[in-house]
Amino acid sequence: MQKHNCKQTHSRYRFLLALLLVSILALSGCGTNQTIQESSQQENGYTFTDAIGQEITVHNPQRVVSLMGSFSEIWILAGGADTLVGTSYDTVDNRDLGLPEDIAIVGTYQNPNIEEILALNPDLVLLSSETTRTDSHVALKDALNGADIPAAYFSVTHFEDYLNMLKICTDITGNQDAYQTNGIAVEERIAQIIADSKTETSPSVLLMITYSGGIRAQSSDTMTCKMLSELGCKNILDDYPSMLQDFSVEKIIETDPDYIFVIPMGNDDALAQKNLKENVESNPAWNSLTAVKNDRYILLPKDKFLYKPNAVWDESYAYLAALLNEQAV
Repeated sequence: MQKHNCKQTHSRYRFLLALLLVSILALSGCGTNQTIQESSQQENGYTFTDAIGQEITVHNPQRVVSLMGSFSEIWILAGGADTLVGTSYDTVDNRDLGLPEDIAIVGTYQNPNIEEILALNPDLVLLSSETTRTDSHVALKDALNGADIPAAYFSVTHFEDYLNMLKICTDITGNQDAYQTNGIAVEERIAQIIADSKTETSPSVLLMITYSGGIRAQSSDTMTCKMLSELGCKNILDDYPSMLQDFSVEKIIETDPDYIFVIPMGNDDALAQKNLKENVESNPAWNSLTAVKNDRYILLPKDKFLYKPNAVWDESYAYLAALLNEQAV
């Protein structure tokens, strides 16, 4: 009986050992397959479709050039600060991004220098699809593609556009925590601000941009007007779209909006104020407007409403909500 039990024990031991070896080999095989898949993904790169319909593939870019200040910031927010080697003047003029002093400046947003871009030997260039001049970003596409440089175009007007670009950039960098922190968390705060600010009334609003050449009224699909709409306001231009082409103080007086917001464009706020005084406020009936009489004629800060606020987009929503709520009391 004892000999029989000993043989049985050894048999069971050999069986368990064999089972363990099979398990180790199986796990090793899974790990190998996973490594092969990851290597294949790295080799194939990351592919996405940009704003002009191009299918772009990038392979862990290490030399990135951005031709717009807000795009430079988005790339940095996505975890790409160490790979940004070139940018446009507006990046350093309008945003404090802590960029190194020796970063290459490759022209202005409206007029980037293709020779200086190519000289940096980039493996990814971030461009805007919204410029329309002959020397615009889209005009650089053939030169960049001809040099086998991925030229990715984006269009960012509203928060949803920012979120989409941030997702692509964090997918490229592999920094998903950055997408959660600088994207999803911001989205959640915006949703809460909108929910808390909804009112039964829909105040009428007018948004004007003042610049060296004059004044323009803004349509509902622009950045700030969309925020105002989500906060429950109604843009008077929805009923008077002709004001987009033919700005009319008389029409403003006729419609008498509850709020009039102004965003100064450019670096000269004094010139913006001068344009307002000469082209708008000089009208004798201006001071009779409801918005003017009730201190609802408001100059908005450029950093929140002219430049894309990116990771602090919720602060722009909160700023408008506070103005609307305060004035409604």
